[in-house]
Amino acid sequence: MTPLHRTRIKICGLTREVDVDAAVHTGADAVGFVLYEKSPRHVTAQRAGELARRLPPFVTPVLLFVNAGLDQIRTACDAVPQALLQFHGDETDAECQAARRPYLRAARIPTGPAAAGFDLLKYATEHAAAQAILLDALVDGYGGGGQSFDWTAFPWSHPLLNASSRLVLSGGLTPANVTDGITRVRPWAVDVSSGVEAAKGIKDPDKMLAFVAAVRAADAQNSRSS
Repeated sequence: MTPLHRTRIKICGLTREVDVDAAVHTGADAVGFVLYEKSPRHVTAQRAGELARRLPPFVTPVLLFVNAGLDQIRTACDAVPQALLQFHGDETDAECQAARRPYLRAARIPTGPAAAGFDLLKYATEHAAAQAILLDALVDGYGGGGQSFDWTAFPWSHPLLNASSRLVLSGGLTPANVTDGITRVRPWAVDVSSGVEAAKGIKDPDKMLAFVAAVRAADAQNSRSS
């Protein structure tokens, strides 16, 4: 019998203690804090530190940056010393590596037919130092727009895009579509923000529970079909 792969779950854009606690309760593997001032989900480094201190062992805090300076990144790392970093802007590979911390690199993929023109293989090669490539839709405001890209546009079986270890699926995921996304892409992890919200920056505990349940259903479905 094929072993069951457990897709990891990151819930991003948390701003309140009650949402951090609910995300942990639902079974999230990681929670994200947005340190981008133009985002409606923005928190300061100090606030991210306060929220991250509520996390139990083995739930990873992730700090999301958009074109931030190295001093800002280091200040945030001091506030959340156990954090994984996520670069979501126009950062070069060298800029991502400058913080000398493990990180995710977001690939902002155009929506609609234009997705096929995005050279994901080249992008993954250019950012080979990243722990994973986070696949998000190209929207105004650098993510969190509730839009997905065409999941059929890329050769997921290619060794460089080995989904079992290197891809995080994001962009417009909800409890209603995440099962299909996992079935098609077979990512290592999924990342959700707006899809489990009652309002921007305010998470809905029932939606978080439904999202996690849908991920686990996808894992069971993939295991049966393997």
